[in-house]
Amino acid sequence: MADADAIVVGAGLAGLVAATELTAAGKRVILLDQEPRQNLGGQAFWSLGGLFLVDSPEQRRLGIKDSFELALQDWISTAGFDREEDYWPRRWAEAYLAFAAGEKRAWLRAMGHRIFPVVGWAERGGGSAGGPGNSVPRFHLTWGTGPGVVEPFERLALAAEAEGRLALRFRHRVDGLIHTGGAITGVEGSLLAPSDAPRGVATSREVVGHFSLAAPVTIVAGGGIGGDLELVRRHWPQRLGQPPETMVTGVPAYVDGRMLAIAAQAGARLINRDRMWHYVEGVRNWDPIWPGHGIRILPGPSPLWLDARGNRLPGPLYPGFDTLGTLAHLRATGFDHSWFILTQSIIRKEFALSGSEQNPDLTGRDWKLTLRRAIGRRATGPVEAFKQHGADFVVAEDLERLVAGMNALTQGPLLDPAAIRHLIEARDRDLANGFGKDGQIMAIRNARHYLGDRLIRTARPHALLDPAHGPLIAVKLNILTRKTLGGLETDLEGRVFGGDLAPLPGLYAAGEAAGFGGGGMHGYRALEGSFLGGCLFSGRQAGRAAAAAL
Repeated sequence: MADADAIVVGAGLAGLVAATELTAAGKRVILLDQEPRQNLGGQAFWSLGGLFLVDSPEQRRLGIKDSFELALQDWISTAGFDREEDYWPRRWAEAYLAFAAGEKRAWLRAMGHRIFPVVGWAERGGGSAGGPGNSVPRFHLTWGTGPGVVEPFERLALAAEAEGRLALRFRHRVDGLIHTGGAITGVEGSLLAPSDAPRGVATSREVVGHFSLAAPVTIVAGGGIGGDLELVRRHWPQRLGQPPETMVTGVPAYVDGRMLAIAAQAGARLINRDRMWHYVEGVRNWDPIWPGHGIRILPGPSPLWLDARGNRLPGPLYPGFDTLGTLAHLRATGFDHSWFILTQSIIRKEFALSGSEQNPDLTGRDWKLTLRRAIGRRATGPVEAFKQHGADFVVAEDLERLVAGMNALTQGPLLDPAAIRHLIEARDRDLANGFGKDGQIMAIRNARHYLGDRLIRTARPHALLDPAHGPLIAVKLNILTRKTLGGLETDLEGRVFGGDLAPLPGLYAAGEAAGFGGGGMHGYRALEGSFLGGCLFSGRQAGRAAAAAL
């Protein structure tokens, strides 16, 4: 006898969406997670809450002309689909773009979701019109950040729990999928010891019992591998060079990839394991929550970017332009770190830190505190705290002291103060008139044509060595793990394929476990704001399709 109509594995955003779609259709659902209840919402809670939307009212109010056709051009050129396995990922990409250009905003808004009025411009590309990157700003920041994205679905889940339609079972770690007659008919696993650890803190794996549950449908929404550095290194693609010896971790320890291996053992087909999304602007968190906790800097376009030996990165590898291209370039240098050099004027206007906890004004929906970003000499409180306490930050009144501080953070003096002065002085001279040939300065001026960037995201161009804009600041940048772009291959209903290229009866997948749809709808690289959106869309697709099948 079945214990429920459906079992959903993983109580992150994708799992919540899938479960609440099923309960809305009148189905009885069990939602399992190996973490305690306080982690409901998973990684999405910690996110900045950015959502990819196309031709939105927010864009139109800012004079941004966007369209499905332009977004599709950007997505396909960015994804670089080039494999036979990319059939379903490409179909998922097209379906997701239609969702992002269609009902996505209205669907969320009807549940109380709200958007910050200034649209961000992430992954700007900087190459040709047919190259990777967003041609226009599309990064819509949730008012309330990650918790604001989770809230509507958490509310629906708790209501369904109160009504007896949804059973939330935490500290239930799935160890295997149950086969009956060629179909997946349930799960089995371990009961973990209760934990009152705060959200995000690593919990024990002490086993205190076992369980087995039966249902005609199982949806895997267990996330990716970013919390396990050894798994990241194991699947690191040769095209990006040697895997880093040193990385910081951008996701909690529970992002361990277990469900990918468990599904594969049950006959599910995993594709595109070598596609992953890691950032190159990671800094060590001075107040960590999980092991190796790193924070990503979301920079504006003005910091000077140097490799570990002080060479300036070539265009268009400017801050915020091409994450994967920059990662590939830096891996070829033989070092695991690089540097930003900037001024107080730049850090005040251009530095944002990824994470709900690093943006108390936006997360707390505090307009008064948010408006302080536009005034004064200081950056936000969390940014200033990193500048003061962060192990990767150096602050100095003159360049020689700055470079000495930078060299003190590495094994041996890799940086030549005279060479770095030459680079900066050349850059500053090129800024002295309205012409010039410096590609980054041209990109900064282009950014300031956009009202959103001019207001809150891009500093007025100035000489880095101008003491009026000081002090000088250097930031040692680490590679930070984040997202798994490959995963379980699914059709547009979220049904998981088996080794015979036919759907494995009873098994669905959503979120990062499915490469956010199809086994990799982002291809090789992402346009940003599409990870949370991928969880929303794939969770909705799987939940609705499973309900219809039941």
